[in-house]
Amino acid sequence: MEITVIVNGKKLVDSIEPDLLLIDFLRKHGCYSVKRGCETANCGLCTVFLDGIPVLSCSVPAARAAGHEVQTLEGLQEEASEFVGFIADQGADQCGFCNPGFVMNTIALLRENPDPTDDEIRAYLAGNLCRCSGYEGQLRGIRNYLEHKRSKEGIHGRNEV
Repeated sequence: MEITVIVNGKKLVDSIEPDLLLIDFLRKHGCYSVKRGCETANCGLCTVFLDGIPVLSCSVPAARAAGHEVQTLEGLQEEASEFVGFIADQGADQCGFCNPGFVMNTIALLRENPDPTDDEIRAYLAGNLCRCSGYEGQLRGIRNYLEHKRSKEGIHGRNEV
C-alpha cells in the first residue's frame, strides 16, 4: 500500500506493507532519534508527535499516519535546544539512550503546561524508562530551565513567592 506522510515538514510517499510500524517507517527515512526500546509501548523511547500529539511509534501502524503530520526530534531541534543543556548539566544524560523520548515528552509537557509543578513534571514523564539516572536529574534540569526562562523574562512561577 502507498502512503503519504509529512515527516518533519517534508512530504514522504512510500510503498509499505500493511503491518509496518511507524517506528520502522521513520527509521527507514532517517529519523534515528526514534529508538526501539521495549516494543511493548512501556518505555517512551519511540515517542513522536502525530498531528502534535505524543504517541508511541512502536504501537502505531505506519498506515495510520497516512495523510498526517509526524514530528520527530530531528524536526524539533530548535525547540529542544532551549532546554537540553539544562538536563545535561544535571548529569541526566549518562548513556543518552533515553534522551530523545525525554526531550519529546518534555516538549509536549511544556507546550501543554508552561509552568508545571514538580509533581506534574514527574507525572508527565512517568512513561519514560531511564536505566541509569534515576529521573531526578531530568526533573532538576527541567526545573532549572523553567527558572532560567522565568528570570530572563522577569516572571515569577507558581512555586515562587
